[in-house]
Amino acid sequence: MVESESTKLNMVCGEDKNEKLSRLESILWEAASLIRGSVNPTDYKKYILPLIFYKRLSDTFTYEVNKLIEEGVIDTVDEVYELVEAEREEHGRPKSIRYVIPEEYHWDTIVKLSTNVGEKLTEALRGIARLNPELSGIIDVVDFNETHGGERIISDDIIQRVLQILNKMKMGPEDVEPDILGRAYEYLIRKFAEDSGQSAGEFYTPCEVAWLMVNLLDPKPGSEVYDPACGSGGLLIKSQLYVKYNYPEEAEKRPLKLFGQEKLAFTYAIARMNVILHNMEADIRRGDTIRNPKFLDEDGKLRQFDYVIANPMWNQDFPEDVYINDKFDRFKFGIPPSNTGDWGWIQHMFASAREKVVVIIDTGAVSRGSGTKGTNRERDIRKKFVEKDLIEAVILTPENLFYNTTAAGVIIVINKNKPEERRGKVLLINASQEFKKGTPKNYMTEEHVGKIIKAYREFRDIEDFSKVVTLEEIRKNDYNLSPSRYIPLITEGEYREIPEILQDLRRIEQETRVIDSELNKILIELGFEGYLQGED
Repeated sequence: MVESESTKLNMVCGEDKNEKLSRLESILWEAASLIRGSVNPTDYKKYILPLIFYKRLSDTFTYEVNKLIEEGVIDTVDEVYELVEAEREEHGRPKSIRYVIPEEYHWDTIVKLSTNVGEKLTEALRGIARLNPELSGIIDVVDFNETHGGERIISDDIIQRVLQILNKMKMGPEDVEPDILGRAYEYLIRKFAEDSGQSAGEFYTPCEVAWLMVNLLDPKPGSEVYDPACGSGGLLIKSQLYVKYNYPEEAEKRPLKLFGQEKLAFTYAIARMNVILHNMEADIRRGDTIRNPKFLDEDGKLRQFDYVIANPMWNQDFPEDVYINDKFDRFKFGIPPSNTGDWGWIQHMFASAREKVVVIIDTGAVSRGSGTKGTNRERDIRKKFVEKDLIEAVILTPENLFYNTTAAGVIIVINKNKPEERRGKVLLINASQEFKKGTPKNYMTEEHVGKIIKAYREFRDIEDFSKVVTLEEIRKNDYNLSPSRYIPLITEGEYREIPEILQDLRRIEQETRVIDSELNKILIELGFEGYLQGED
């Protein structure tokens, strides 16, 4: 594991802004705000994000062509198309130019238009996708000329003004580094999440939560990292940044191999754009992971990766036949309830991992069913993970971190290769108080994230924060893995999640019924039959 005094959270999540990053963020938000006033808040991201991507591709193409001319590889811009075709025939893809942007489709051409702007812009983006098939379904996902009820959704005037705002800053490789552009892009995604409310859960994990999870994952250079619910690609990107910052000498020679799957079409497009803007490579595929996993080996079996990390949709509904009829043998530990697919996701991740899984999920996933009589599907699945000694750590996060819920989450660390000294034990961390109040959401600072990571690496008891529990202790608590059960915190204004309170009430009611039954037997023997029912 990497040891360092700093988690580098500020570097990754934007606290240490330089002048260029601040200016870029300002320009992007100015452009986004203009569109924001014309469309539904949940929709404006789909117009602005492709435009930023388009600007970067155009400026990068210009930079790459000028470099080839300076080096004497070609004499004019026109020759670049012959070069690209020759490289495609030889290598299967261009080598000198990553994406081809002809003059008629180039940003510098479209930004000068004063009429038919939406039509010509849409035509340009679709033309770029035709010339660069790998961009199909990414850059051409929006019709800027679209109408609704006979009226344009975004007028040519608004589009033209947005283009002029974005034109204030060059976005080529010599103008802005991938890290800065990528961070500005993620800044914008976060701003969209603030506006989008419930729908934000489709694509955004708060930066500090993502960075915490990646530190817990601790991927090594050259390894494979897979996110089966990758959203905008943030967890994959931060995994690569983790290796870059913590293994600087090896990262360039042996970067991570990134893989992801995303169900929603536009969210998939965002992920692909995000990865390219960060100057990274990733194999991201579109589809419903639980019903139709896209990563299979040559024999049609589920492919495995070194590390798996995800923030899947919490408490997702899946019909039971999805699990029962699964062709990939993923749900060996049991069939989850149809109204909450949390342990369906976890089992898919486990089946896809060679070494380690880090997942953040609803808090109920670690406690539902404990304390109840008879069988309970989630408790019984959890029991098997515990008895096989696969759970390494469970971390309760603060409330109100996520944009689609005020509820806290739990991070579960599953390790198929637990160190010898950790076997037969589970580390529980109650980090529910590790946050600062923010607007509209709470957030964790570098100090909070660092405290959690340090506790995980040291794997020891810390008063009112962490506790190492044995499997026997977990058995006594009927496989309840909620950190708050083992590390209760009493703070001013503290309250518990309603599902957990209801669970405890059900347990108390069941215990009361058992006691009443036993007491009733004794009373009957003593001649007081019906006394507990209030009979005279």
